[in-house]
Amino acid sequence: MASSLSSVINQPHLAQRLKLHRPSSLTTFTIFHHKHKHQHRHNASFPHPYTSLPRSRPLNLIIASRTFSPSNTLHLHFIPQATLTASEAQPRFVPDTEVPPTGRIYHETYGCQMNVNDMEIVLSIMKNAGYGEIVSVPESAEIIFINTCAIRDNAEQKVWQRLNYFWFLKRHWKNNVATGRSQSLHPPKVVVLGCMAERLKEKILDSDKMVDVVCGPDAYRDLPRLLEEVDYGQKGINTLLSLEETYADINPVRISKNSVTAFVSVMRGCNNMCSFCIVPFTRGRERSRPVESIVREVAELWKEGVKEVTLLGQNVNSYNDASEIERKVESGSNWKLSEGFSSMAKVKNMGLRFSDLLDRLSSEFPEMRFRFTSPHPKDFPDELLYLMRERHNICKLIHLPAQTGSSPVLERMRRGYTREAYLDLVQKIRSIIPDVALSSDFICGFCGETEEEHSETLTLVKAVGYDMAFMFAYSMREKTHAHRNYVDDVPEEIKQRRLAELIETFRGSTGQCFDSQIGTTQLVLVEGPNKRAPDTELMGKSDKGHRVLFVNMPIPDREDINTKRNPVVGDYVEVRITRSTRASLFGEALAITKLTSFYNNLDKEAVAFSM
Repeated sequence: MASSLSSVINQPHLAQRLKLHRPSSLTTFTIFHHKHKHQHRHNASFPHPYTSLPRSRPLNLIIASRTFSPSNTLHLHFIPQATLTASEAQPRFVPDTEVPPTGRIYHETYGCQMNVNDMEIVLSIMKNAGYGEIVSVPESAEIIFINTCAIRDNAEQKVWQRLNYFWFLKRHWKNNVATGRSQSLHPPKVVVLGCMAERLKEKILDSDKMVDVVCGPDAYRDLPRLLEEVDYGQKGINTLLSLEETYADINPVRISKNSVTAFVSVMRGCNNMCSFCIVPFTRGRERSRPVESIVREVAELWKEGVKEVTLLGQNVNSYNDASEIERKVESGSNWKLSEGFSSMAKVKNMGLRFSDLLDRLSSEFPEMRFRFTSPHPKDFPDELLYLMRERHNICKLIHLPAQTGSSPVLERMRRGYTREAYLDLVQKIRSIIPDVALSSDFICGFCGETEEEHSETLTLVKAVGYDMAFMFAYSMREKTHAHRNYVDDVPEEIKQRRLAELIETFRGSTGQCFDSQIGTTQLVLVEGPNKRAPDTELMGKSDKGHRVLFVNMPIPDREDINTKRNPVVGDYVEVRITRSTRASLFGEALAITKLTSFYNNLDKEAVAFSM
């Protein structure tokens, strides 16, 4: 399953990653957007403080306030700020020659990286159907896509608020065009995509004509037809879940241009059925893309200049490509899990595992880094850990969602392991990959959680020492095992207090992880300028995923000893770390190099030192 929204990887063009500055920020929600100026987060517990919703251009004319709830209770309060004459009220149309006949698209994405990748798939499908133009503001669009997340109630509420504004664009389209606030040729069709679309279905369509199309995660190929139905006065809905759809044949339209990092979806769905999680009900059961289709997509990204790929899946390391395996094997045979872990899912056809995929990719693209998210702790067999140790281009950052440090709570969550098994896995990982960085997810206030059980989570955080973590107050979701069998009996104020304590405990341990990097030389992939000092500093990530800042100045190029130049986006740079905070590392750039050259030199130095 997608253990959380964890999988939030810092891409400046997709999601601004702010740092936690005060413990009063108590919940986490990520908003991904295709324009940098609209990047926001709301109420972030780690590592970011709150911001507001994405905004469009200011509205001076009509709307003062309007509230909407999913229960279809509608409250309108309009305050006119200008008086229009009859002539002024007539729409001013954009010439037909300036707009494609199919209409222009505006899109917003909320939630995890999987949703970002899904939007790229949607844009590819729409492009093939003739919808080729994308605009940066909803006021200029004939079609508005909003890709949604249902993992927490806060996430859904943000979407309802955004639909509120799109409803305004539809309802007052003529006035908006007349006053220059809208440049669309007709009222926009509003399309809700993703997990929330599957979960709420008819409730969204019935919401006072706010939405025209509702399309679930496995039905994106049907979008062109659904939009045509709207032209004939129908509502479009397709939320059927699939046992086979992986969109393996679709080449995603990258939302971020000229980027050196990219997401590649390798599997969809989840079989884990954790009691708190709605993902299996909104995204269906696990199915994996064929290895060959993934290799082809990564090869195209390499040609485009991408230097780092993050492999995505709701339970990415349970990857199982059985497309070439015709023979059936006994359920679960040869299906190695982490020692001490169990799974409710029964595997009927076993094919190539996640370690096989990583082996293929890391060997064929030696100058490209590979990360992956979001994994489940049960799917870290020894062979995967040894492969990560041996391949320098598989990043030494492992996301290991714990969710809680209490064995009784883990049992209620149906996680398939105990506190002791989790700590044993941590010890094994660090014995095989000594320099590994660990991150995790935690839920505070799950059903029936006592103060003693909460304290066990705090002691787990101290015992492990995570580099990064994503922490949430529990939010019960309909359809889940917990919703059917448990009572959400921990008061909200206690959840928030426990979350604050967890954040503070994490802050006390993460500083040690960052401080341990001082004096080391890290290989940093340059992603762009430091936003706080764009003219003088560059920013990139180390192998462990730490954010590294350094002065932009001419430095030697290891591949051309007679050359000194300033690093550019996409360069690998050797950086000696000189100081740290709980959120960033700062260092001195030494030289521009290549990934393989850097690690080959390290290996030679290690051999010389041992002699």
